Amino acid sequence: MRFEGKVVIVTGGAQGIGKEIALGFSKEKAKVVIFDVDKESLARAEKELNSYSEVRGLLVDVVSLEDVEKNINKVIDKFSRVDILVNNAGITRDNLVLRLSENDWDKVLAVNLKGAFNCIKASVKFMVKQRYGRIVNISSIIGIMGNPGQVNYGASKAALIGITRTLSKELGSRNITVNAIAPGYIDTAMTQKLDDKVKNEMFARIPLRRFGKPSDVANAVLFMASNDASYINGQVLVVDGGLM
Repeated sequence: MRFEGKVVIVTGGAQGIGKEIALGFSKEKAKVVIFDVDKESLARAEKELNSYSEVRGLLVDVVSLEDVEKNINKVIDKFSRVDILVNNAGITRDNLVLRLSENDWDKVLAVNLKGAFNCIKASVKFMVKQRYGRIVNISSIIGIMGNPGQVNYGASKAALIGITRTLSKELGSRNITVNAIAPGYIDTAMTQKLDDKVKNEMFARIPLRRFGKPSDVANAVLFMASNDASYINGQVLVVDGGLM
């Protein structure tokens, strides 16, 4: 078991890709803490994953630094350390730039970017003290290649790559690696909301001729967080079936 005894925080881990990531760590006997804002999904995920390892769900708004710090301290009080942070929490509010409201711009940047920053800021001080940490940020191929109607989402995911590369240099001397995963089209509730025409066009561009599964992303995250990737730092691993 690669993660036995490790303490892992997964944001947005109550459903979709985040839940699959949390499941992967719990199957490898990590102590998993899920941050999420959906109380019912959080309770279901905690109950389901506890059959594999110790899993705790915490109701956390990642946009609030105060809330994040309070709950990171709960993790420290319970487990005395934080080994791995997966910044997965994210939302979309798609629209063409001329129709995009200021509120939809602000909300996506707040959750996707500020939320990740808050979780990093609150957990890194403990990683520095223990001279060990693995941070994996969930970006997107949209943050690399762009996509019409997603200027807010694309900006947030591109900025996450900037955070990844900058902090890899800032924290590397403390044995903390910072990497990113850039998923392509992954079959989740979020992507199922896309227009059928958009989905069909995207499918035709994927050389593997299938949409990704949440487990495809989870496997990449677990690799980046493992000792097998201990000399990989500041990198972006694209998981898109060859789309990009």
